[in-house]
Amino acid sequence: MNILLIEDELRVADFIRRGLKAEGWQVEHAPDGETGLELVGAYPFDVVVLDLMLPGISGQDVCQRMRARKNHTPILMLTALDSTDERVAGLKLGADDYLPKPFDFDELIARIEALRRRAHEFSKGASDDVLAHDGLKYDRSALQLSVDGQEVTLSAKERELISMLMASPGKVHSRERILNAVWGTQEDPLTNVVDVYIARLRKKIAPYGDLISTVRGAGYRFGK
Repeated sequence: MNILLIEDELRVADFIRRGLKAEGWQVEHAPDGETGLELVGAYPFDVVVLDLMLPGISGQDVCQRMRARKNHTPILMLTALDSTDERVAGLKLGADDYLPKPFDFDELIARIEALRRRAHEFSKGASDDVLAHDGLKYDRSALQLSVDGQEVTLSAKERELISMLMASPGKVHSRERILNAVWGTQEDPLTNVVDVYIARLRKKIAPYGDLISTVRGAGYRFGK
């Protein structure tokens, strides 16, 4: 995913940029609204993370000008302004979502992913309910996994895990990220629960178990 971050507070921008890059995303930073408008006009981005209180051209103006230019890149407004009136005003200008500071970083990630997913589904006219790779097929609406046409029984956590992995082939998911997404925790309650479930999945999707690879010191990746 390619993200444009428009944020004038350098420490905040550096924190967000490092966190997003850790997710495997490309991040371009603009320290002011004018630079942000130049970048968004010159390059395609999947999501724009936009601070409102910017020097020169405000975040509201950036949003309004983007929409006036028929640029429909999803915009997530990220700001210390947290009143209902401010949120409503930002959404009316064309923003797609609004997250007040201070924020939980996992929520920021989730909101960015949701914006990208909605934009992708809208552009295709339908959601990608079926994930397929080689002889594997996982139907997210029916909650069914098949291997070479044969249905495989999975537990609820195994379904969530295979869906997460297959939805982003080539992306490395850290154990911490998997724990947060599948188990809803930042700490491993069983010390190696992620590794245990990965091992189970590899057996259940044989002969395609090697599609889930271990990236030493980083996590797990689906696909080759």
